[in-house]
Amino acid sequence: MKIRRPLIVTLTAAFALLSAPAVCSASDTSGVTAAIEHAVVAFNKGDMNAWTAACDSPASIIDNFSPFKWQGSRACADWASAYTANAKKNGITNGVVTLGTPWHVLVDGEHAYVVYPATFTYKQRGKPMKDNATFALTMTNTRSGWLISEWAWSDR
Repeated sequence: MKIRRPLIVTLTAAFALLSAPAVCSASDTSGVTAAIEHAVVAFNKGDMNAWTAACDSPASIIDNFSPFKWQGSRACADWASAYTANAKKNGITNGVVTLGTPWHVLVDGEHAYVVYPATFTYKQRGKPMKDNATFALTMTNTRSGWLISEWAWSDR
């Protein structure tokens, strides 16, 4: 019995360690946040091609303008078209997204979850406007690097 006890303790400890989620290194989280920041820079420059290239396919989006959700292989391109139409309809120009320090950056292997406080500044019919929001994203690490799988924008 005494010989089995150390073996059981060792196997239990090994199982516990192997079952625990991986701890993220700084390089894991920095790659994820760099990909998001690169996409936001593209949006801020009005480069919708680079913005949509930051998305995985398929993707899923929730945002605060109609039709409020986009899914599938063209989700980001369809969102960009809807955003452009909504901006034109409502006299929105000079839209800029500013990300704060992430509240959460969780990386588990090839998948990540990130939540930012965000601000959207713009002009509406020439009048300066500002919306505070929460920007939550999931990311997938692909052969092309980290891509946006899902994102949701919520006013706060």
